[in-house]
Amino acid sequence: MTRGSGLNLLGLGALGTRILLAFVAVAISTVLVLAAAALIGVDRGVQAGEQADRQEVADSIATTAAEAYQRAGSWDDADLARAVRIGEAASARLVILDAAGTTVISSGVPNENSLGSGGVLGSSASVADITVDGASVGTVRVALSATTSSSVLDIAWKWIVIAGLVALVIAFAASWLVTRFLVGPLHTVTDAARAFTAGNRTSRVAGNAPGELGELGAAFNGMADEVARSERDRRNLTADVAHELRTPLAALQAGLEELRDGLIAPDAERLAALHDQSLRLGRIVADLAELSAAETAGALPRESRVDLAQISQEELALHDARLRAAGLHIITDLSEPVFVQGDADRLHQAIGNVIANAVRYCRDDDSLMVALAVQGDEAVLTISDTGPGIPVDDLPYVFDRLWRGTAARDISGSGIGLAVVREVVAQHGGSAEVESAVGEGTRIIIRLPLARSI
Repeated sequence: MTRGSGLNLLGLGALGTRILLAFVAVAISTVLVLAAAALIGVDRGVQAGEQADRQEVADSIATTAAEAYQRAGSWDDADLARAVRIGEAASARLVILDAAGTTVISSGVPNENSLGSGGVLGSSASVADITVDGASVGTVRVALSATTSSSVLDIAWKWIVIAGLVALVIAFAASWLVTRFLVGPLHTVTDAARAFTAGNRTSRVAGNAPGELGELGAAFNGMADEVARSERDRRNLTADVAHELRTPLAALQAGLEELRDGLIAPDAERLAALHDQSLRLGRIVADLAELSAAETAGALPRESRVDLAQISQEELALHDARLRAAGLHIITDLSEPVFVQGDADRLHQAIGNVIANAVRYCRDDDSLMVALAVQGDEAVLTISDTGPGIPVDDLPYVFDRLWRGTAARDISGSGIGLAVVREVVAQHGGSAEVESAVGEGTRIIIRLPLARSI
C-alpha cells in the first residue's frame, strides 16, 4: 500500500481527497460566516426599522396628546382616547408621562424586553416630547411588540439555512468537478511514468491539459523522448564501437596467429602492418575517451577570457608539418584578436580536430582557409577547404558519433573528431555548422559568444 492510499474519496486518490476536503472546509466556513453576517445584518435592520417605526408612532402620539392637553388645559381632563387608539393600531406599548414624570396613561401588551424598573418602559423604547406653546408638558414612551422582530428573524433563519444548504451542495459539486479536473491529468502523468519505469519506452502522456498541467505532461513527454533517444544512441554507440574495433582486432588476431604458427616470417613489413593496426586501435580508444570526456563534462574547468584568433594560429602551427606533407595551401584571416569566454584546451581540441579532418580528406594542392570575424555578439570561425566535399545526403550526419561518409570508407579515421567538435562548442554556448558540395569543398562554421568586456 502506498503512502496516503488509505485516504481515497470518490475515487479521487489521496491528493484529490485532500483537495476536495479543503474546498469543502472553505465552503462550509464561508457559508457559516455569511450566515452569521446575514443574521446580524437582518437583526440590525429589523431593529433599525422598529426604531424608526416606534419613533414615528411616538411622534404621532405626542402630537395627538399635545392637542388633547391644549384643549383641556391639563392632563386631568385631557381626552387621550385618540392617542391610545394610535398606539393600539401600531400594536405598541404606550406610556404617557407628565412633566413631573408621573404616568398619565398607559396601554398595550406589556413587553418584558422593553419594561424598565417599576414597569416604566426602558431604554429600548422610543421617546417623544409633548410640547404645547413651546413648553414641554410631558413625554411619550413607545415600545413595539417583540412579535414582529421575532417573526422576521424566524423567517430569516429559515431562508438562511435553506440557502446555506443549497450553497454547500453546489460548493461540494463544484469542488468535486474542479478536483477531478486537477487530479485527472496528474493520474495520467503518474500512469505514464509507471509504465515508462516498467520498461515501456513508448509510454507518453495523452491529451492536452490546460495551463501548468499541460506543461507538466509536455515536460514528461520531452523527458521520455530524451531518455529513449539516449538509450537508442547508447545502443548504437555500442554497436558502432564494436564494429570499429572488430576490423583491427581481427587483423591483429589473424596476423599474430600466422606468426605463432610459423606460416609467415616475422619480417619488418609484416610487423609494421600489425603495428599499424594497433595504432588504429589506440586512435579509436583515444577518440572515444575524448568524446566521453566532452559529453560528460559539466562546467568548463578552466574557463577564462581567451583569444580565438591566437588559438587558431597555434593549432595551425601545431599541424604545420602534416599540412605541408598533405600538400595543402594555407590561407588565414586571423589578424584581429577576438575574445571568447571558455576553456582554451578544449577550444584547441575542437579547432585541431577540424584541421585534422581537413588534412585527412583533402587532396594534394588543395587549399585550407581559416578566417575569424565578429558578427553581432558572436565570434564566427570559418575553416573551409577545396577538397572533394561531402554528398548532400551525408551532411545531416557529419557531427554524429562514429559516422563516416560512404565516400570515405577507405580513409583511416574513427568518425569521432567532429562529434567532439560539436560537444565542445555546445558546452561553450555556441553552435557548429557544415556547408559542402561535392567537388567544391567543405566549410565548417563555429559560432561562439563573445567574452564579456572587462
